[in-house]
Parts: sequence; structure tokens; C-alpha cells
Amino acid sequence: MTSLRPKILVTRRLPESVEDRMSTLFDARFNPDDAPYAADALIEALQGRTVLVSSITDRIDAGLIGRLPEGVKLIAQFGNGFDNIDIEAAYAAGLTVTNTPSVLTEDTADMAMMLMLALPRRLVEGAEVLPRDGAWPGWSPTWMLGRRLRGRDLGIIGMGRIGSAVAARAKTFGLNIHYFSRNRRPPALEDKLGAIFHDTLDEMAGAVDILSLHTPLTRDTHHILSRERIGRMKPEAFVVNVSRSELIDEPALVEAIEGGRLSGAALDVFENRQGISPQLLDLARHHKIVLTAHMASATLEARLEMGDTVIVNIRTFMDGHQPPHRVLPDGRR
Repeated sequence: MTSLRPKILVTRRLPESVEDRMSTLFDARFNPDDAPYAADALIEALQGRTVLVSSITDRIDAGLIGRLPEGVKLIAQFGNGFDNIDIEAAYAAGLTVTNTPSVLTEDTADMAMMLMLALPRRLVEGAEVLPRDGAWPGWSPTWMLGRRLRGRDLGIIGMGRIGSAVAARAKTFGLNIHYFSRNRRPPALEDKLGAIFHDTLDEMAGAVDILSLHTPLTRDTHHILSRERIGRMKPEAFVVNVSRSELIDEPALVEAIEGGRLSGAALDVFENRQGISPQLLDLARHHKIVLTAHMASATLEARLEMGDTVIVNIRTFMDGHQPPHRVLPDGRR
């Protein structure tokens, strides 16, 4: 498209080595404050830029897309998820959108497994209960009794790359694998994981001890774990979510745990645009919920691979070719 270095805007701070490489390859403008841009500020910062390197904290809706400077041609998302972008509006405006799939699979699956262990084994509670002055009376047979994971039934919502990686880990811990997915997985994978497919999520929700969500956020999956489905779950069951907060009806989840109709939850994602729910925080203080700070993909290795993938997408696009990780609206190929 041009022999000049592409002009890019990067909305959030990235690992130093990624920014250094971008500075070498591109005419890169970074955000030194590392605070999400307001819409007007983002439009101003994009003046004279061709590429927007966005992240999940950037709300790129149809209104903002309609205001983008004419020179912007590519939105290169730094992340696997892209529900912050109105893909249909971007496509209609002639914009190309890319993401960074695959590189987060192992780290996210590790985090899901860690949360599955943390809640029933009272990991956070056990770490917090030790007194700062060291005056702990010591072990006793009834101290910090948790629940065994082996033999429990795990239900996975979405058996894609991450869901399959979680299932493989969970199988080694002795969990029985159940899953619900838009498409049934091949028999070879089911046999390898010992995975049982459920035709309906309603059926699976009532059959398992742990429900773990690993599906993208779409119109169809918004509140896929609805109030009704939460009500179908066993009282001793709990929920794990390392995907998107909007997959769960959060108020219904809170009410079920507060009312003793659900054992608890381990959440790496939760609604926090207006501040974290006081009810969630209270449940965490009472060790009914484990909350972590959206850390599932937060490894240095993952961030470096994400940066490499963004760079490949930009260079391929600017060379006039189809980027390897283009995101298209549903039904488009």
C-alpha cells in the first residue's frame, strides 16, 4: 500500500520489547498514561494514523466507527476477544479487524484450573487467615477443611481451544468431563478426554458440580448462564468464569450464592464499569467467591506472543494481503 512506515496508534502500554519492535517497524504513537481513551480523545489521537491497535478496554461501537478519521483502515486488536468492537459496523465501513487468537489458550486454561482448585480447597481463605505476627496455633485435624476435586463432574460451556485445554487438565485431576458447545466435537477428542456431550445447556447445568465458561461473548451467549439456568444447578455446585463477565447474569449469581442455592463462584471477570459490585466484594470477604483481577492471560509469554501476532497482522495488511487473523461478522467468510 505504501513504502512509508505505517502510522499506528497503540491505545495501551505493551511490554517494552513489543513497543521497541513496533517503533522500529512502524511510525508508532503510544499512550504514555496507559489510561483508556475517551471517545473524543481517541478520535483526536487517530488523526493521521492508518492503524488502530486496540484492546478490550476500548469501546469501538458503531458511533465511534462512524467518527473515525478517513485514513484509518485497520483495527488490530491486542487480544483474543473482540466484543468491544462492533464488527458489523466496522465491516460495513470498509475497515479490516484482526485479533490475536490461539496464543492465550494454555495460560487461560491454567488459570481456570487454578480457580477450580482455589475455591473448594479454600486457598485464598487459608492464605489470609495466617496472622501477620506469626502467632498461629498450628495445624489441627479439623483446620481449614475443604472439598476434594477428584470424582466431581465438570461442565464446560464452549469446547473450543481453551475449553478443550481445560478439559485435558481437569481429566488429569480426576474430574468427569461434560460439555455443551454449539458444535459437537469429533469422537476422537471426546474419547481422548472422556467427554460427555449434552444436547442442551439446561440439562448439563443441573448435572454437574462445577460449571466453567469458555465461550465468546455474542448476542447468543449474552447471559448464557441465566437466572433460570443458575436455578437448575445443584446447591453444592459452583461456577468458574475466565471468559467474559457478560456471559453470566451476575445479580442472579450473587442472589443464588447469598441465598445458599449455590455453593460459590471463582471469577476472573466480573462487571466493574461502575465499580465492583459491593455484593460481590462482600461474598469474597466471606470466602463464598474467589475474585482475581482479569489475570487469565497475564503472562509475559502471552503478551509477547500477542504483540508478535499484532505485528504480523499489520505488516500483512499493509503489504496488501489478507491478514492471517481477520475477524469477520457472523456468516461472512
